Amino acid sequence: MGVAGLILGILGAIGSFLPVVVFGAWLFALIGIIISAIGMKKAKAENQPSGVAVAGLVLSIVGFVIALPNLICAIACASAVRGLGAW
Repeated sequence: MGVAGLILGILGAIGSFLPVVVFGAWLFALIGIIISAIGMKKAKAENQPSGVAVAGLVLSIVGFVIALPNLICAIACASAVRGLGAW
């Protein structure tokens, strides 16, 4: 679970900086947060190291925090450009 959360966190963090990919990056980051949290809980219950799950959680949170405003700006810009063609 921790490795899956880390991979999704990396995809979300990197994708949040790319203009077209930002539309799916927030979803990767959100799923990464959930999976990493579950991985941390399982690791603590089994007395296993949880470093990979923590790294996935941090990257997923960073990716989500960066992707959400970028997504809002992209949607606002797209709707503004579409509105310009009406006149």
